[in-house]
Amino acid sequence: MTNLTIELDSIIDLTDEQFFQLCQINKEIRFERNAKGDLIIVPLMGGETGMINAEISAKLGNWNRQTKLGVGFNSSVGYQLPNGANLYPSFSWIPIEKWNNL
Repeated sequence: MTNLTIELDSIIDLTDEQFFQLCQINKEIRFERNAKGDLIIVPLMGGETGMINAEISAKLGNWNRQTKLGVGFNSSVGYQLPNGANLYPSFSWIPIEKWNNL
């Protein structure tokens, strides 16, 4: 399935707080936001993709546990990028130096 993008710029300027509240009220829906402020509805992944992501996440976690070089996260962690986009990657990793400076 592909993402559904809703263009909001001509209707509303969704603030960071409003976007956060929208996500909190609709926890069963995975929302992202692009740099233009458009709302993106991300569909659930299928079984095959879910299995592949679980394997990658396990390998990343095992590697990180052994090396202790950073901190890993799953898809429940969102990021606000410098361009204003809000994204929720399937998995992510931050070097320990950056994590300690947050």
